[in-house]
Amino acid sequence: MRFEILVATIEQTHKHFQQQASKAVNVSLTLRNWLIGYYIVEFEQKGEDKAKYGEKLLTKLAEHCASIKGLDERTFRNFRLFYLYYPQIQPLIAGQLQNFPIRRSLTTESDKEESGDKQLLILGSLTSEFQLAEFQLKGEIIINLLSYTHIEQLIRIDNNLKRNYYELECIKGSWSVRELKRQINSLYYERSAMSAKPGLLSEITQQKAETISPTAIVKSVYAFEFLGLKTKDAVEESDLESALLDHLQEFMMEMGHGFCLEARQKKILIGDEYFFIDLVFYHRILKCHVLLELKVEDFNHHNIGQLNTYVNYYKAQVMRPDDNPAVGILLVTNKNSALVEFATAGMDNQLFVSKYLLELPRKEALEDFIKQEIDKWNS
Repeated sequence: MRFEILVATIEQTHKHFQQQASKAVNVSLTLRNWLIGYYIVEFEQKGEDKAKYGEKLLTKLAEHCASIKGLDERTFRNFRLFYLYYPQIQPLIAGQLQNFPIRRSLTTESDKEESGDKQLLILGSLTSEFQLAEFQLKGEIIINLLSYTHIEQLIRIDNNLKRNYYELECIKGSWSVRELKRQINSLYYERSAMSAKPGLLSEITQQKAETISPTAIVKSVYAFEFLGLKTKDAVEESDLESALLDHLQEFMMEMGHGFCLEARQKKILIGDEYFFIDLVFYHRILKCHVLLELKVEDFNHHNIGQLNTYVNYYKAQVMRPDDNPAVGILLVTNKNSALVEFATAGMDNQLFVSKYLLELPRKEALEDFIKQEIDKWNS
């Protein structure tokens, strides 16, 4: 065996088992979420004290399950939809019931005699036979080829045929979640129905689509929360971005302008979608939050629009009565240049705008910092 063959064999072996691990994490996460959805629906239909909770069931669940990272009212609502829209997952769960730990956990000293009935209440209907409906993909295909993050986008579609269409196209093209969202928002399904040659439209779309690697599945926020890992590791897109954020955080703290680090990769919920702010500081002198976004790409209007959204979110949801409106700083970079933009959305006090321009780092200083960091990285 030549050395090059040894290296290639090790790389192939690593890639194979890395993909297996990614797949295992995704399958476990997806099955857990479906099963929780099933429990919720069963309780709503047959729970002895369901009337006690009524419409506030999911709120109460979120309060009592707060210790489990990633579970809140929104996720419980989505789990319920997942169960209702994807009954074909049932046979996969039913085959695992014999060794399922809930059988033991429900049997306590005080209710041994009743435990059999409780098992029937929670697990009984899962053992019934399931018939695959027209246009439905098998459960094995869904959980093996789609991440739960993909599924979260699909359950927003209440039309079964439309949802099935996006499932097929997404699987066929190995679409990233961002690509799936893009195609749904561009009315791909409707355009295909109107097209004289839908096959040609599909071919063109798939050629331009952004794909996802099997190992990228476990980098989703849901997978990291499920595994109990730090969320920030899930959303940093590259080593360059990670290194820039590390040094930028130090740079801002060392400037002596009253910056106090509050969070890195701050997770916020707007509507039914999560977003992450790269760095969040609180400025003691200005008495306001400073939100910093780093984009390792050229400037585009989407970047500044996103930062303005964050600034307005902080004004509406986070700002205390004695705080001033949040300030956003956008850092955009490529190999040849750097650009800094400030977001002052919703600020009508020009005196305050002038004041923060004196207290915050100058644009030129930030641009010089980015250029120096990129030069270090490239050297």
